[in-house]
Amino acid sequence: MSEEPEYRQHRFTPPPGATEIFLVRHGESAPARASEPFPMVEGQADPDLAPEGREHAERVGERLANERLDALYVTTLRRTAQTAAPLVAKLGIEPVVAPLLREVHLGEWEGGLFRRNTAEGHPVAQRLWAEQRWDVIPGAESAAAFAARVKAGLTEVAAAHPGRRVAVFTHGGVIGEAMAQASGSQPFAFLGADNGSITHLVVTAENWLVRRFNDTAHLAAPLG
Repeated sequence: MSEEPEYRQHRFTPPPGATEIFLVRHGESAPARASEPFPMVEGQADPDLAPEGREHAERVGERLANERLDALYVTTLRRTAQTAAPLVAKLGIEPVVAPLLREVHLGEWEGGLFRRNTAEGHPVAQRLWAEQRWDVIPGAESAAAFAARVKAGLTEVAAAHPGRRVAVFTHGGVIGEAMAQASGSQPFAFLGADNGSITHLVVTAENWLVRRFNDTAHLAAPLG
């Protein structure tokens, strides 16, 4: 007499040809000071990592060292390369620069002014959160342009690594936009990913599947 078949609960596996992308928000960057505007790269603020951010980088490196990664990506802004550096040293993989995945351009509020105006409750900052669009800031990147840029950047990464796993060291705005597109949420629903956090997407030609958002377990674990 044959045994009755059993049907266990499904365990997720990526579809054939899908790319697993670990989106890593850079470590905490240096504080903004009115007397010391951030250096600029192509019109965008380019602060160094703060000491806390360098610890975030070390913890990310330890967390991802055993994830069987096939490629690493950083943006044109140095805080992403600095955050990736410990993992680069562990894996020996030279990171690729992905200009499309740089942070949203904040127009006249670049150089650290965005942080100051947000902290002080500037009326335009209040409009920004209420309307959930960056271009209430004078000269800032439009929501449509930013969305298209992030989609194109992640699509390029996925197309270059079908069936592989990659880590992209990027920015909070980019992660929030990617999650909004993957989930169909309101534009700013996923803003605020922690520095050093890991968000996990599975990208296919048809869909972006969310596996994790804002994973920070490694930030509380002891180093070493």
